[in-house]
Amino acid sequence: MTAARRIALAALLVRDYDEAIAWYRDKLGFHLIEDTPLGPAKRWVVMSPQKAAGASLLLAKATGPKQEAAIGRQSGGRVFLFLHTDDFDRDYHRMRAQGVMFREAPRKEPYGTVTVFADLCGNLWDLLEPVQKPV
Repeated sequence: MTAARRIALAALLVRDYDEAIAWYRDKLGFHLIEDTPLGPAKRWVVMSPQKAAGASLLLAKATGPKQEAAIGRQSGGRVFLFLHTDDFDRDYHRMRAQGVMFREAPRKEPYGTVTVFADLCGNLWDLLEPVQKPV
């Protein structure tokens, strides 16, 4: 029997650990899952929209000019990450009240209700409430 496989983490380059932790916690309501020092300037910082299982972000402080230049542009300007919700209006209005910068008005698409927002570094995200498919 093979072990279950899943994508567990996506690394996201940030300028500063504490700034990023505060932004994801306060603006998006994410949970700090782990913050382990790995030396004088490196930490293992994991944040997730859920307290339990699911894909999470590994906040990685950029080191050196090449990584620093990629902050906010890891996907070449395309939407990079997708935050699913079960209540679009609740999350959209809460995030706006927290100062999240949306790039467009919410829209209905065949796959769900969606809008694009930028994180603190400029990475583009979709906030998406997927259409419920019949069982």
